[in-house]
Amino acid sequence: MEIRPLYDRIIVKRIDHQRQTASGIVIPDTATEKPEQGDVIAVGSGRLLHDGSIRPLQVKKGERVLFGKYAGQTVKVDDQELLVLKEEDVLGIIEGAPAASLRKVA
Repeated sequence: MEIRPLYDRIIVKRIDHQRQTASGIVIPDTATEKPEQGDVIAVGSGRLLHDGSIRPLQVKKGERVLFGKYAGQTVKVDDQELLVLKEEDVLGIIEGAPAASLRKVA
């Protein structure tokens, strides 16, 4: 099943980070924070303006984005947890950096 977001909404799949410590201890899902970055898998047509025109989104399908910890709405589609965000909830687009090189700053 596919989801097609409306207007200025985007669908993001969170990027799972390593769930194991350096010494080999596995950290359970309940003890970890949800990642604050993900890959955009679908985008809406754009933001509807007051004059009836549509402004295209700056975020594109396939880009990696940063978003707030409590941003968006989580939905489950085909046993996959996805996040529905408005474009304004996106803090930035990660360009040219693989997920493994991005570490959360404490």
